[in-house]
Amino acid sequence: MNQTILWIEGMTCGHCVQAVQKALCSVTGVQQAEVSLTGKKAVLRHSEAFDPAAAVHAVEQEGYKAGFIP
Repeated sequence: MNQTILWIEGMTCGHCVQAVQKALCSVTGVQQAEVSLTGKKAVLRHSEAFDPAAAVHAVEQEGYKAGFIP
């Protein structure tokens, strides 16, 4: 299983965390998404079928900003 970390801007509460987590879990290949409000990031565990751009898009569709942490 592979791992990718995203930074996320705009989350302010637990509801935000749940919305982002649900969006990320709906992305093809994502097997687990751990979203941290205080850390402003998401740790994704995923298969080879994962498309990083789709994960960023899913977060942005929820109204937040996202990008990759190298």
